[in-house]
Amino acid sequence: MADTVAFLLKGYPRLSETFIAQEIRALEERGLDIRIVSLRHPTDRSLHPVHREIRAPVLYLPEYLHHEPWRVWRAWRRMRRHPRYPRLLQAFMADLRRDRTRNRLRRLGQALVLAAEMPAGVKRLHAHFLHTPASVARYAALLLDLPWSGSAHAKDIWTTPDWEKREKLASLDWLVTCTSEGRQHLAALAPTPSKVTLVHHGLDFDRFPTPAARRQERRDGSDEAQPVRLLSVGRAVPKKGYEVLLAALARLPQGLAWRLVHVGGGPLKETLQREATRLGLGERIEWRGAQPQERVIEAYAAADLFVLASVIAADGDRDGLPNVLMEALSQGLPVVSSALPGIGELVEDGDQGLLVPPGDPAALAAALERLIRDPERRHRLGLAGQDRVRRDFDMTQGIDWLSRRFGLAPSLAGETAAAPARAAAGARS
Repeated sequence: MADTVAFLLKGYPRLSETFIAQEIRALEERGLDIRIVSLRHPTDRSLHPVHREIRAPVLYLPEYLHHEPWRVWRAWRRMRRHPRYPRLLQAFMADLRRDRTRNRLRRLGQALVLAAEMPAGVKRLHAHFLHTPASVARYAALLLDLPWSGSAHAKDIWTTPDWEKREKLASLDWLVTCTSEGRQHLAALAPTPSKVTLVHHGLDFDRFPTPAARRQERRDGSDEAQPVRLLSVGRAVPKKGYEVLLAALARLPQGLAWRLVHVGGGPLKETLQREATRLGLGERIEWRGAQPQERVIEAYAAADLFVLASVIAADGDRDGLPNVLMEALSQGLPVVSSALPGIGELVEDGDQGLLVPPGDPAALAAALERLIRDPERRHRLGLAGQDRVRRDFDMTQGIDWLSRRFGLAPSLAGETAAAPARAAAGARS
């Protein structure tokens, strides 16, 4: 039987991290005993159905140390007597010399609480995201002499300093990441490149079943009574490029009939709404906020075209392979997005959608106009995208690989013939 594993997450549950929830649920179904450790309390008002199915209990660490000072103090009193405490302190001081921030101290405090309150039976830590969850995992693992592993995604790869990534890659057993670009970058920093493997998230097609055949709509932007329905799903944060999307929409010809639905929360939402009003787009855009998965699937079904204008943000943050693009394609929606490396692993320009240079409103407007005016091409691209995702991005392949790494017996791992090939391809990428 596989060991009990504590999954460290920045926050749980989160509507924007469906891919993590579906992974936890799938591994539970394979027989993995999981405990969830969250660095933050939830802020979303609703849940996805998968969150209600997860059985793992959740331990919430102090989000800010001053919120629970006695809990932190008790943990320190207990763990400072541990024989490995000097090793933890040495590692922490080395990090602090390079990162003199309160955030660094907070991760130490959270790690002490985790070590003092570690759920019974946990034999491994697994951190989702290589920034703060991995810092807590590394400190707690060092103190308790536990093995740890991790999953790296996007922001955590590109905004974490190289020195810190090197320290963590030297400390952990193995790491998975979801794009070839991320894998190559991290493998170059690892003591041995084989520590880092490409494992795409993929989709759970039980939750995203093949939709009923889409009727080949005739909407072509010529009739204001039947506008072409655009959809974008994503948090209102710089890397999603919504300022670029608004600028592109403002460039579309005045007589072209379209409407946009945006699904997602995020700190820039009100700023973007004001900008849309300033550009004269307010009446054409519906801002729905964060939505549970069933409402998102309904939005895909009602749309004609999906758009995500991802960019590389000023701090280096960028999308990896956005799950929403996989979801949209799985529902037969053509996509217009940015020619970033991770996105290019899913969408081939002209085959499943159109890719434009990131941060280029004129190019984005031109691509949107072409597909708004051409319903037949939208239909062809949507069918090709649906076939691509269902052929190459089934979640089962990644879960097979993770199941083996977590020590599940082959009979529980549900291995497929494609999984060994996918894992080998990831190791070579």
